[in-house]
Amino acid sequence: MPLRTRLTPPPAPHARSVRLALLAATALLLTLLRGAPASAAAPAALPSPDRFKADIAAFLAADLTNPPPRRAIEFIGSSIFRQWTGLQRQMAPLPVFNRAFGGSLTSDLLFYCDQVVIPYEPRIIVYYCGSNDANAGRTAEEIAAGFREFVAHVRTRLPTTRFYYVSINRAPQKRARWDVVDAANRLVRDYCAGDQALGYIDVNPAIFDDGGRPRMELYQPDQLHFLAPAYDGFTALIRPVVERAWKQPAGD
Repeated sequence: MPLRTRLTPPPAPHARSVRLALLAATALLLTLLRGAPASAAAPAALPSPDRFKADIAAFLAADLTNPPPRRAIEFIGSSIFRQWTGLQRQMAPLPVFNRAFGGSLTSDLLFYCDQVVIPYEPRIIVYYCGSNDANAGRTAEEIAAGFREFVAHVRTRLPTTRFYYVSINRAPQKRARWDVVDAANRLVRDYCAGDQALGYIDVNPAIFDDGGRPRMELYQPDQLHFLAPAYDGFTALIRPVVERAWKQPAGD
């Protein structure tokens, strides 16, 4: 009796197509997962600027009884400037005033610009912001773009205002984000170099020793905010730049 070979019937064409499609989709997914960078996750949504309503209301109330001078020098930004309690004394006789509010992001400065910048018509703006953006996971490009947007917005109303961007501090508290801090500072420095009405002031040399180590004696326990002696170093770097700009005719 002849031997019979048991043959398995080939899968139906439809089943084969489904199987091949599943294999291809699985391979594509694995490729995408292997190639995705660790930082691909989107940063957290920006918090509402409403959290600063009380701060802004306090500024506006102060303006009613003790308004800052018009066409003067405005310091604006986050807590590094807000805590500069000796600013007017250290910059005297330059007509400076401070409208920084602590914890602010670049987006917050832009949101409140029409309330705490434009009405004063400052001839010079000294700007410190971006530190909190870095801690919040924003990229260097986003931080630099925020400053460019701030400048563009102010210029729509005050075309002759000069701007000085003070470098984001390489504080020990944000050591894990120093790469972002450095990249943001470079982007803004390069942007300022292309415009005579913009300037970049690097204050990081004042907070590092000759060996490139942070001067811990200048910091509060949080290793982010500063003690009074740090502001002496900031004054030494910022004041000469602002003084020269103030002596120039408005609009030059």
